[in-house]
Amino acid sequence: NPYSDNGIKIFSANGYKLPDEVEEKLELMLEDPSLSDNLPTGSGIGRAKRIEDAIGQYAVYLKEQFPKQLTLDGLRLIIDCAHGAAYRVAPKVFTELGAECFLLGVEPNGTNINEGYGALHPQRLVDQVKLYKADVGLAFDGDADRLVVVDDKGEIIDGDEILAICGIQMVRQGTLRKNTVVSTVMSNMGLDIALERVGAQLRRTKVGDRYVMEEMIKGDYNLGGEQSGHLIFRDSATTGDGILAALHILKIMVSEGRKISELKGCMERLPQVLRNVRVKAKVPLEELPDLAKLIRQMEQKLGKGGRILFRYSGTESLARIMVEGQNSDEIEAIATELCTETAAAIMNHKGQVQ
Repeated sequence: NPYSDNGIKIFSANGYKLPDEVEEKLELMLEDPSLSDNLPTGSGIGRAKRIEDAIGQYAVYLKEQFPKQLTLDGLRLIIDCAHGAAYRVAPKVFTELGAECFLLGVEPNGTNINEGYGALHPQRLVDQVKLYKADVGLAFDGDADRLVVVDDKGEIIDGDEILAICGIQMVRQGTLRKNTVVSTVMSNMGLDIALERVGAQLRRTKVGDRYVMEEMIKGDYNLGGEQSGHLIFRDSATTGDGILAALHILKIMVSEGRKISELKGCMERLPQVLRNVRVKAKVPLEELPDLAKLIRQMEQKLGKGGRILFRYSGTESLARIMVEGQNSDEIEAIATELCTETAAAIMNHKGQVQ
């Protein structure tokens, strides 16, 4: 997101994101006009504590997650920090572990976060990986909880493929708890197939890393994430951490002596199309029977090797349509038809609701 969208993240005392209902209560309290009459004063305010060497402590912690018998000696990395939170820590950690690092997006000025750099804009990283013949490119987003990887051939590796690589390795090591990975409804079906081959399974949640984490806690799982690159290694952290995820990928590369382009072969992505339809109202699908019927018909046409996901954006006036299947031309045609019918159905709906 641009700097103007930056806000405040509040975590619970145990280090996890707050549940939706708690956040909603906080928002209601902030909007209450009587709030200013009930604010604490003096000693009732509490105390703030500054950690003077937070970066150093965090860097040490991250390096402790990397096996002591391994180093990154001989690896050439391109690191894109999106002019954001990782701009000091990431170069420090990877360099001190022995990698040769070329840096992008490490000059924050307060307004350029995510601007043309980072996980949201990986093309610059792709070009640099090819130019410098790097072993791998690592792109973080502004708050560094997302990771996008570029392999040695200049191809982008998303969160699904990273989950496949890490999940399969953890199965082989016997460290994947309950042989289960948690992701969202947006994850490619290729991830299910890759995990099933090694006797593991994928559990899906609604979109959002907080829901992935909630399911991980509920089921006591230790690996989860999203296609977008939010990756959670619960044995080491209570939130998504892009640098930590990168260290896991690098650990696998070094320990197995394989290129990342070879490792990603463990998962074959099914063709997937994502489309957005701008809408004036977010009408529940159950109130659009003709559209719901069309979706069911299209799902039957795709069979077991495909699926359709229809949902509304939580932050924008958009209907999001995802179609996945075996044939690229077929899913493109289905997605196009669904977009047209969605726009028409919502426009013609009476009693529209926002």
